[in-house]
Amino acid sequence: MERNGVLQIIPGNVALSNAREIHLPPGPLYRVERTAISIPCNVSEYEGPTFQHFEWFVYRPAAPDISIGVISTKDPKFPYAIFGPRVQTGDVSVRRVRGDAVELRIKEIRAEDTGIYECYTPTTDSKYHGSYSSKVELKVIPDKLSLSAASPSVAKPHFRTHGAPRASPPQVTLSESQDLQLTCSAVSETRQHTHLSLSFGWSAPEAPTDPQPLQEVIGVRRDFAVEAGGPFAERHRARELSVAKLGDRQYQMVLGWLRPEDSGTYHCTAAEWIQDPDGSWQQIAEKRVALAQLTVRTVASQLAVSVSPAKVRVSSGEALELLCNASGVDPPPSPHVAYSVGWELKRGAAEEGRLVAQLEADGAVAVGQSYTSRDVGNRHVSLQKLGAPPGTFQLRVESAQPGDVGTYQCVVQAFVRSPSAELRQVASSRSEALRVDMKSEAVELQATAWLPTPTIYRGDTAELLCNVSVESTQAVHLALSWWAELPGREVEPQGLALASVSREGVAELGRRPSGGPVSVDKVGPLSHRLRLHGVQPSDEGKYHCAVTAWIRYPDRSWYSAGSVKSNVVTVYPYMQPLDTLFIPLVAGISSALFMGITVLVSVTCCFMKRLRKR
Repeated sequence: MERNGVLQIIPGNVALSNAREIHLPPGPLYRVERTAISIPCNVSEYEGPTFQHFEWFVYRPAAPDISIGVISTKDPKFPYAIFGPRVQTGDVSVRRVRGDAVELRIKEIRAEDTGIYECYTPTTDSKYHGSYSSKVELKVIPDKLSLSAASPSVAKPHFRTHGAPRASPPQVTLSESQDLQLTCSAVSETRQHTHLSLSFGWSAPEAPTDPQPLQEVIGVRRDFAVEAGGPFAERHRARELSVAKLGDRQYQMVLGWLRPEDSGTYHCTAAEWIQDPDGSWQQIAEKRVALAQLTVRTVASQLAVSVSPAKVRVSSGEALELLCNASGVDPPPSPHVAYSVGWELKRGAAEEGRLVAQLEADGAVAVGQSYTSRDVGNRHVSLQKLGAPPGTFQLRVESAQPGDVGTYQCVVQAFVRSPSAELRQVASSRSEALRVDMKSEAVELQATAWLPTPTIYRGDTAELLCNVSVESTQAVHLALSWWAELPGREVEPQGLALASVSREGVAELGRRPSGGPVSVDKVGPLSHRLRLHGVQPSDEGKYHCAVTAWIRYPDRSWYSAGSVKSNVVTVYPYMQPLDTLFIPLVAGISSALFMGITVLVSVTCCFMKRLRKR
């Protein structure tokens, strides 16, 4: 073997198992022109320093016996004239991986780079033993990969594109939660057996459209596996993102349930892969095309809420009707968007709004707790969507009551329904305040408590009366209760409840501390009586009555028109006259018993002492 005028002889009787050996990948290597290539070369089983030099040659098909110097790690003047300028510009270079391994790199291979490449290592051995060069064939093939973008489309209506120069991708504006469809065509006419991979990528809105690192959205690998990149993986698992091949060359990505952060530029990247003789896959071509510049309009930016009329004044018992108009709701920007509409009432500036009624996203109507309770009954409250104008919702409260006076607001919430039917809130808007007033129909209420018999003895029946006066233009139903404030007992602030009579006239009796019976009755149209049978000293205390006026409306609901507490009366059970004679009698008997016991003890003690002396 001859290299640079030096004859290299390898004796035939020398084993090559421990001889110098040059390693190159097996060929041929197919690469596409104007792409980069890297050919590794390393040496093993050598003598001398670990830092070895390498020289690269090429044998072109037109002159297969003539070696052309490409580049050397030792001599900068080594390249032949046809490679000198390319080495100086860096298009052709050699990279040292380690002391005994390098890579020949060509940034943009040309058709004339086809040939057989030889990697040679000048000897550092004490004698020629082994191989000092190795060859691999490189075949440069034309670029037959083509990639084109189809016009973007949307799976649902309300899609808009804007005219743009051909150098820029079309601008697309979609609403939040709509579905974006992007399609591109990729095909290769390379004669060799190759595989294609295709990926859809995304870049931020402010990023340039020139080639740059992209965030992969989803792609089809060369082995036909589908993978979503980074933050889009979860959406792929949730079935919001998919990719499919249409026919023999078209690929379509569908990104559903769009979010504001999906705004940006979308690209399609196709790559061509070939399998080298060593079994490894190498990318030999890649092309990218911009598909669309997407702007996602949020649901919140399209949602506006107003109410009418500006001010309402109703009479007690009349129907209260309020309208709420939500723009951007009818029709919704996408079938995935659902809305809930609710009304809130605030009676005071410092009070939080309480729910009147709400039309849920699934169409169910919920009524506030204050409208369905045991005290007020079930009030007739409805909330429905009107056919016209679009996006109008009507709140109707039958038989308005003074408790309905206050400030009303309409609250609209927007939700996006995921493929799993879960709702995710994306927007909320609140209307201006609407004031509802009522024509005054006040109820004047007074209550007076008194004792018909001021002097009460132990064991007697104590009677307490409560006289009520009412002035109202409407029919009033009274509910009355009796309370006692007993000294030395811990009870509620208003006292101990003894008895009550509901607005329907049903009595409910409590328990006295003494355990004696209690009864209530009505002795006149507006006069109520409480009787404590067999009063005891433990019944001593201050007593009063409390009255609540209720008005019933045509919808059969109740309204508390007012409450009042009477004055306080004192119940003090005196002792009976015989009790004054019983006291000295009890005292005398007690004294006599004490003296008798004392004498008996003294006599017994003396008798026992004398008995012991005997």
